[in-house]
Formats: sequence, structure tokens, C-alpha cells
Amino acid sequence: MSIKPTLTTVPLATFLAAACLLAVSAVMPARAADKPTPAVATDWDRQAAARYLDSREVWWQSWDRAQKDHGTFCISCHTQAPFALARPVLHTEIGEDPTAAETAMVASVEKRVRIWKEVLPFYSDAVYGAGKEVESRNAEAVLNAVILTGYDAPRRHLRDVTRVAFDNAWALQSKTGPAAGAWVWQNFDYTPWESKESEFYWAAMFAEVVANAPDNYRNDPQIIGNLAALRVYLRGHYDQQPLLNKIVVLWASAQFSGLLGPAERKSLIAEIDGRQREDGGWSLTDLGTWQRRDKTPLETRSDGYATGIVVLALEENHITNAYVRRGYEWLLANQDKTTGAWPAWSLNKNRDPQSNVGQFMSDAATGYAVLALTGKH
Repeated sequence: MSIKPTLTTVPLATFLAAACLLAVSAVMPARAADKPTPAVATDWDRQAAARYLDSREVWWQSWDRAQKDHGTFCISCHTQAPFALARPVLHTEIGEDPTAAETAMVASVEKRVRIWKEVLPFYSDAVYGAGKEVESRNAEAVLNAVILTGYDAPRRHLRDVTRVAFDNAWALQSKTGPAAGAWVWQNFDYTPWESKESEFYWAAMFAEVVANAPDNYRNDPQIIGNLAALRVYLRGHYDQQPLLNKIVVLWASAQFSGLLGPAERKSLIAEIDGRQREDGGWSLTDLGTWQRRDKTPLETRSDGYATGIVVLALEENHITNAYVRRGYEWLLANQDKTTGAWPAWSLNKNRDPQSNVGQFMSDAATGYAVLALTGKH
């Protein structure tokens, strides 16, 4: 809140000092958080967000490329993982039970978890090249645990099938080599989901999910060593990461201790604040050093993915400054009134945002925006 100064008689030196300060401020660019806040929306359409997420899940399940063995579906980092984190939160927000799309997705994941030794990897070496079966198996194991935990968290109980999913993931955690403590991840040079940065991104996300899993799972004696190895990996590789990955670490650090020191945390928050755009949002383009595969220019507008995950990470760490407030307001103002989604654009290609594939980034953006706006995870 600002207080208007009153007109009084002041010493000449004081008057001149104030005038100098005003002159300097006039030529210095104002930070985003210092800008006047325009009128913003006061609420968002929860039902529309739920409809969008469900429609994308229905489309994914019908896509021929998502069909897998044993009558199951491929799962995706960009559509189903954020969906599984955000969609159950909306049950409480709008008072509903899981929809048919959710039930089908969860049933598919549970089936693959239960017959883990029988199901085929999503990607085979014969088709996609050497090592892809290992990468695919690792990614699926982690995502299975993330998805099932997303549905167990509101119930505050970790079901047996979810524990089996965690067991499958821990069994594939790398014990040696540069990925020790993490999971060798799918790399098709599609950032941020299937690229060289993704190994760290999903290791940090897994830490966040484990830390918040029900039934005090994080203190299960059987996984203490696994968590220690995961912490060592995240600490050891932190400095080399793009800002996007560091933001996920900040999110995880709210519950997973030992990931950030006080100086690192202060520096990271300052860097995040400094990347906020004048409209109050953040852009994925600013959260790393990316280059599209088709050499087209990256989209520079604020987007729901970057803004959602930034606001969420700061909220989880109980940071309630002007940057968070303006980011929250950007999310309120930028939900598409027709689709219920939040915008985001590919870091890899100049895709048609109206196409099914072109919406992948908006799928994730909508999931993270919902989490940020509800303040839940």
C-alpha cells in the first residue's frame, strides 16, 4: 500500500536529494512487480478447466499412437502426468466424482503396474534405437507412481498398487554412473519432456511426489537409501540445470529437505523474480537456453506453463510477495474463456496451437495453472 506525501516545508538539501532520486527512477526501467496492477479477473472457471483436461484425456486414449499391449494406453509427461496431479484437486473444487476419462486412465496404469513384468516397453530398441527400451521403462515406472499418487493424495492413503508402482520405480533407480540416484530418461530431443534436461526434471518431480505422498511414505525405512541417493543426485547436478529445472527443485524443497542451501534458495528466488514479465507472467523461453528444432523463433509471450509452475513453487515455499500476487493475477486473467485452458507453446517446433499435438504444452500449462490457483498439490 502506498501513502501520499503531504505538501510541507522541507530543507533544501532534502528537497534536492528527493529530486535526484525521482530523476534516477525516471530513467531506470521498473521491475514487473513494481508496475501498477491493472484490473484483473477475480475468479476462474473450474468447470471449464475440468472439461478441457477431460477432453484431452479422451483424445489421448483414442489416438492410435497411444494404444499399447494388453489393452492399455501409453502415458505422457505432457498430458497425463499434469492431468493426474491437477484433475483430482478439481473434484473437491467443483464437487464431483472421477469422470470416465479419469477412470479409464487410472485403470490402464494400474493394470500395467500389476503385470509389470509382462507389459512391453512403450518404445523398443528395434524401432527407436539402442537404449530406448531402458529409457522407456524407467520413464514409465516413474510416471506410474506420479499418476497413482496424484489420485491417492486426496484420499490421504497410499494404496497397495501405488506402493507397487513405487517399488517398480525404485528398482530401476540408477546405482552407478552419471545418472546415479536418478533414472535414465527418454531422450528424443523434445524439451522439456524427452530431452537431456528431462532426467533431472523428473528426478526433482519424483522427489516432490514422494515427499508429499500419503501415509508418511517418505519415512518408510525401505526407501531411506533411495531418497539419500536421489538427494545426492539433485544436489550434485543442480548448478548445470536450466532455470525451469531449478524451479522444480524449489517446489520439491518445500517438503524434501536438503535440496537447497539458504544462499542458493535466495539466489534462485531473486532470479525467478527477475524473469517476471511486465504483464505479471513468466515465459518458458526465459527459463532456459532453448533452440527449436525447426529453427523458428521461440514464443516470447507469458504462458500458463511457466507462470503456473513458478507461482506453484513459490506458494509451496510460503512466499507471498508482489511477484507471486501478480503471477496469480496473470493466471486469473489468461484462462481461455472458450476452451478453459491456459496457453503455452512448444519449445521444439512452431506447431499449430489448434492441432491435437500442438496442444500438448497447453495440457501441461492447464494442469500447473490449476495447481497454482488452488494452492494444492
